[in-house]
Amino acid sequence: MRIGITSPIVTRFPGASNEWEAAAGIDELTRIAVTADRLGFHHLTCSEHVAVPVPVAEIRGGTYWDPLATLGFLAGRTERIRLATQVLVLGYHHPLEIAKRYGTLDTVSAGRLILGLGVGTLREEFDLLDAPFADRGARADDSLAALRAALSKRVPSYHGTYFEFSDMVVEPHAVQPHMPLWIGGRTPRSLRRACELADGWVPFGLSFDDVQSMLSKRQLQPGFEVVLSAAGLDPLGDPDGARRKLDHAVSAGATIIGVGVDARSADHYCEQLAALTHLYEEAFRSTEA
Repeated sequence: MRIGITSPIVTRFPGASNEWEAAAGIDELTRIAVTADRLGFHHLTCSEHVAVPVPVAEIRGGTYWDPLATLGFLAGRTERIRLATQVLVLGYHHPLEIAKRYGTLDTVSAGRLILGLGVGTLREEFDLLDAPFADRGARADDSLAALRAALSKRVPSYHGTYFEFSDMVVEPHAVQPHMPLWIGGRTPRSLRRACELADGWVPFGLSFDDVQSMLSKRQLQPGFEVVLSAAGLDPLGDPDGARRKLDHAVSAGATIIGVGVDARSADHYCEQLAALTHLYEEAFRSTEA
């Protein structure tokens, strides 16, 4: 089991983010990323929304840093930590657009990218981008198959229901021979999509008990990642509580945990990360080599 961080600052949910994040910027984010990298955390994240309607932003939040720019910046300031999009919305992009842009990011980060991908639910954003909404699930499945055919290839070829391409050069492309694909979602269909077309599942909005129940109905392949979130950890102030939350995630089936910590500042956030590595040492042993 490994532990990454659900990055602060880049996404702010009303009532869930710490107050200091509102005034924080790239300097604070870089400090946290460099600390997480040095301590051996598995990954950091950045999500995608282009534009969120005002009423929706009051519930979901309106702050979403662009993942390509953000992760590209952090790639140049870190060495080992993996860079995860959590998540890109498949319907907003042509598969070759993702393959080129994020394949370039994989190149400049020396193969540290994880592509977290989702179907998307915000109809207003689909309409804004002139992206089809009604059949987005079927399109996402075809896009995933096209991505798997295109990533890491200079001249990819794919012939599917919605996407078709050949005799096109994509250079640079991903340097990882097999780019990890994680699928976000909260439905049995998202888990099915992850099992059949990707390498991991990143559920959201589900209890650990719900996740465990859904996983029990699937025969997972060796190496398949279940990436669960554990938020609000306070390793310095409440180490027993933090340990219980992490243990609960593992019991639910997590192979990787994306943590969020309570903090008063970026410096305090880094102190919390350091405390977590001592509290849950077993998750960091594999990163010491």
